[in-house]
Amino acid sequence: VESIRTFEPIGQRSTSQDTKLLIWPTRDSAGDVDGYAIGELVREKAAAQAIALRGAGMAEAGDRLEQTMNEMSERLEQLGHFPGRDQFMPFFYDKAGAGMTTLLDYMQEALVFLDEPVRIQEYGQAAEREIAETIMANIERGFTLRDELDIFAGYDEIMNVIEYHDTIAMAMLPTQTRGQRPERTVTFPIRTARSFQGKSDRLKEELQRWQQDRVAVLLLVHDSEQAHHLSNMLREEGINAFHDPECRTPLEGGITVVSFGKLESGFECTQPRLVVLTVHEIFGRQEKKKRARFANEGIKISTYTDLRAGDYVVHANHGIGQYLGMKTLLVAGVHRDYMHVQYAGGDALYVPVEQVNLLQKFVGSGDDVPKLHKLGGTDWQKTKTRVKESVKEMADGLLKLYAVRETMPGFAFAPDSPWQAQFEDAFIYEETPDQVKAIAEIKGDMEDSQAMDRLLCGDVGYGKTEVAIRAAFKAVDNGKQVVVLVPTTILAQQHYQTFLDRFADFPAISIRSLSRFQSPKEQKETLKLLAQGRVDIVIGTHRLLSNDIIFKNLGLLIVDEEQRFGVIHKERIKEMRKNVDVLTLTATPIPRTLHMALVGVRDMSVIETPPEDRFPVRTYVTEYNDGLIQEAIQRELARGGQIYFVYNRIESIDQMANHLQELVPDARILIGHGQMSEDMLERVMLDFIDGEADILLCTTIIESGMDIANVNTLIVYDADRLGLAQLYQLRGRVGRSNRIAYAYFTFRKDKVVNEVAEKRLQAIRDFTELGSGFKIAMRDLEIRGAGNLLGAEQHGHITSVGFEMYCRLLEEAVQELRGNYQPEPPDTAVELPLDAYLPDTYIPDVRQKVEMYKKIAAVRNATEAEQLAVEMKDRFGELPEEVANLVTLSVFRARFRAVGVQSISTERDALVIRFHEGVTPDSAKVQQLLRQKRPRVTYHTGKGVQLRVHGAVAMAQVMGAGAAAAGLVKVLQHLADALGA
Repeated sequence: VESIRTFEPIGQRSTSQDTKLLIWPTRDSAGDVDGYAIGELVREKAAAQAIALRGAGMAEAGDRLEQTMNEMSERLEQLGHFPGRDQFMPFFYDKAGAGMTTLLDYMQEALVFLDEPVRIQEYGQAAEREIAETIMANIERGFTLRDELDIFAGYDEIMNVIEYHDTIAMAMLPTQTRGQRPERTVTFPIRTARSFQGKSDRLKEELQRWQQDRVAVLLLVHDSEQAHHLSNMLREEGINAFHDPECRTPLEGGITVVSFGKLESGFECTQPRLVVLTVHEIFGRQEKKKRARFANEGIKISTYTDLRAGDYVVHANHGIGQYLGMKTLLVAGVHRDYMHVQYAGGDALYVPVEQVNLLQKFVGSGDDVPKLHKLGGTDWQKTKTRVKESVKEMADGLLKLYAVRETMPGFAFAPDSPWQAQFEDAFIYEETPDQVKAIAEIKGDMEDSQAMDRLLCGDVGYGKTEVAIRAAFKAVDNGKQVVVLVPTTILAQQHYQTFLDRFADFPAISIRSLSRFQSPKEQKETLKLLAQGRVDIVIGTHRLLSNDIIFKNLGLLIVDEEQRFGVIHKERIKEMRKNVDVLTLTATPIPRTLHMALVGVRDMSVIETPPEDRFPVRTYVTEYNDGLIQEAIQRELARGGQIYFVYNRIESIDQMANHLQELVPDARILIGHGQMSEDMLERVMLDFIDGEADILLCTTIIESGMDIANVNTLIVYDADRLGLAQLYQLRGRVGRSNRIAYAYFTFRKDKVVNEVAEKRLQAIRDFTELGSGFKIAMRDLEIRGAGNLLGAEQHGHITSVGFEMYCRLLEEAVQELRGNYQPEPPDTAVELPLDAYLPDTYIPDVRQKVEMYKKIAAVRNATEAEQLAVEMKDRFGELPEEVANLVTLSVFRARFRAVGVQSISTERDALVIRFHEGVTPDSAKVQQLLRQKRPRVTYHTGKGVQLRVHGAVAMAQVMGAGAAAAGLVKVLQHLADALGA
């Protein structure tokens, strides 16, 4: 081992160096076990238990047990680790010659705190009872072996260990329980701390009283800065307060210590006399919740560097072909890497790696295979021209619309008031950077005198609603009414509840809902109050677009998922847009490349950073197995959660419901699918949202629009029959809270699948945040988002030229129409007698090679080249001569490109600099070059200007291989400086 370094996974750069590394096990069960021996033991145990079950008149359970355990034995022998493996844990440790342990076995002389011992006893005994009952029920029905009972330590067993430790018990009502020996236990009687709700005079009075009564006080706030500010303020008021960021000051009577830390709530202890207050008690709000961010979380796909052989690509000049891999060719005695692309009729194109930016991975829509273009044919240019014209026409329309909107008068909202600051400060989570940016952009639009029309994009659960809520508060604070328009009654109900909860501290703000869930009488009342201006915020479906709706002073329209409304409703929304501020929300991702192309044409805010308390969804792709499904459901139910079970066959969904009921008799199951009446389906969904059922057995109708934080297990039956984008969206339905969520994509055992399904299944197996399946699904959704934003015709154009090419053409069209278009200067070809490539011995992985070639092609100056060389050395080791040449030549390619050089090559012993036709170098600089004697430079004209440096090659060759490169580099450096490149 030469070095141990940590690195960040996206950029692959080292972040720190260390001398040692501790590798923890990923599971709490034994790692290497003899799968064959344990599998055989499982079969033996199952056979004996099956005989006992049959003897007790439970033949079906006995048969099921043998069948299930035979399958599990095969998995133990073949797979090692798999979901459900931990039920065999007792066998692992028996075989390894060691008994199972609990965390308590490692505590040694630790001091134990018991928070409310009576509650611990109640919960511990209930949990033990529930686990035992569940396992016993599974044993009787033939789902598991009796040995699973040995996995869990009982409550008494745990407390027997704890009572040999020194213990501090904190309790509102001191009571002796198991685990507490009087001689080793100190009990602190505590009570809930009183709340001061931000009233500083009350807090000051109480602190002065506590100081006089010799009570120790600890105040915990958000951060060190806030703690410092609070302690200064208290000292000015005569309170004996100390700011201690590390909380090392002894908590003595009569002293107030101000520090920062995290507790759910404060408490008061009568003996010893101690009071602990958090921001919840001091200011009347919860501490902002913030958790560590996961490295692989929320990564957005910006470009496709992961080209694989067989992928379809788009060449800017030749169109769609199939990439067959990278080849190192020896041409004129020089090694070079080329990208092999095959076109229609088997024609091959070898693209030099320095032109890698002319190639983009073709990303269309869905699984359709694109038609290859003919090399040298006219089809590609015709397609490109057609798309360019359409894109230009669309961009022109958008620009005109934008210009018209800029002239339309709107209401200029006032800057934020203290009420706005108080409202925003009550948000219990820490805002993500994207949320902060989006809020600032929206407020800027609202405070402008022109009417706002902004699109806010972000995945469900990424915090769009909070951004919209703040905009709504700003509007109401300025005396304006707000409409929140949603496509379904379910969403209306969810948004209504969210708004009510969020505005709870501002009861003067009137919020009403208007949808089919309200009775005609309630609807009539709401309409009357709206017209009178006595409703500030109204949330509803297309009912809000009816002609009988009259607003007294409408100022803001918030539209959620506009693309899901019908044509007539969209026209009505268009009418409303004319004189009020409009904020449109969408959960369909809009790619950054498209966002950048539309800058100055469509006001857009994008939330890409997920909330910091979001855990990645644990995803399993596995054969369907009743035992696994039962375990997954029971695990979720045990923590009070709910489950989505996606079963996409309406004709047999009732049979599946019966089967699930057999597996988990205590579970409450609801069925939902698209063939139900709208009323019935809404009732099912609302009942599920209200917690009236544990499992929603449904078709893919939950793919979009459902946001239930309590659902954190997803099971998909026949996942191989669904598209990747569907699976991505389904998985997005869980993991919306700070609990770890689980997604099980199952396929039937021994199922014969066709080639397409097999490929999809293979992609699903790779369905992780960093896997290609995830990226394909993500990009498919982004293209759908682009189609929603730009229209169906443009969606067709995207699929004909590929997504990246479309975005490039769109950006060019927008810049051209705005008069800002500056075409990129053509590339400079560098063909010198130097080996300049990335050998397999240096970077063996082809995809990493493509990535590095793209970075090298993007180098613009010596500083960037130096930074790239440092990165390559960090990632791959010292640069061999061929790689150093490649990086050096990339600098000259960029410099000569800027002065219009077409190519740099050699002819016999001369170095030849060719300029593009129509480009004439600076005559004064050329004259200066021509006057020098060594090396001798001559000037030629014809199809383009040429400069020849005579004797340069011979001179370099005399110097030897490594020095030859240095010699040519020296000449190129001299020429570049002389030409002002």
